Amino acid sequence: MSPPSTRAAIVTGASRGIGRDIALRLAQDGHAVAVGYAHDPAKAQEVVTAIVNGGGRALAIQADVSAQDDVERLFSTAQSAFGRLDAVVCSAGVMGMATVRMENVADFDSMMAVNARGTFLVLAKAAETLAEGGRIVALSSSVIAKASPGYGPYIASKAAVEGLVHVLANELGGRGITVNAVAPGPVATELFFKGKTEEQVAMLSKMAPLERLGEPTDIAGAVSFLFGPDGGWVHGQVLRVNGGFA
Repeated sequence: MSPPSTRAAIVTGASRGIGRDIALRLAQDGHAVAVGYAHDPAKAQEVVTAIVNGGGRALAIQADVSAQDDVERLFSTAQSAFGRLDAVVCSAGVMGMATVRMENVADFDSMMAVNARGTFLVLAKAAETLAEGGRIVALSSSVIAKASPGYGPYIASKAAVEGLVHVLANELGGRGITVNAVAPGPVATELFFKGKTEEQVAMLSKMAPLERLGEPTDIAGAVSFLFGPDGGWVHGQVLRVNGGFA
């Protein structure tokens, strides 16, 4: 049973994977949660139902984070429903493999649109909306440190996320709002397993010194810490939650 909702949060990309577990964890911590999603209302409603069945408050809101009007509507709908907005998690993202070659510019554009532009819009609206004491987290990736072939567009988009977090942390100085990034290593999600052989999964599982894949709950726990009372002095940081992967 979740405690009564005393704070309210938006989590984008919350219909599945890491975003889903972040939404569930924040509900357990006492947040009313706006479950942001792009394409799958049924999956988003499953998250809402799980939160409500656990005694929490939640609603699903469709929004393409790369579209400014959608982001505006996401925030206004959540604020109208909950009467307040205290925390924002920018978890929506896409990942694909593409080498740095001219013919792959469409892959670059699609990842930059969601991961970089989408994060910019969500962070900007959060900065405009949150009052003193607010918390913001954006999802980056520990793959940045590996610079592995085929990850160029994805790494570029997530490097942009980290840059935006560092700058916004300085721009919000004096307002009591913390801004941080969480950078997972390989995490056992549907997105991670897609297109990988059993051998590739086994290899990636051993790359971190802790010799296992991360779980979405590992990332949700880190966000919970940053949003909780013990995370109030953490600001402008990238928390690499990766078992030592990088």
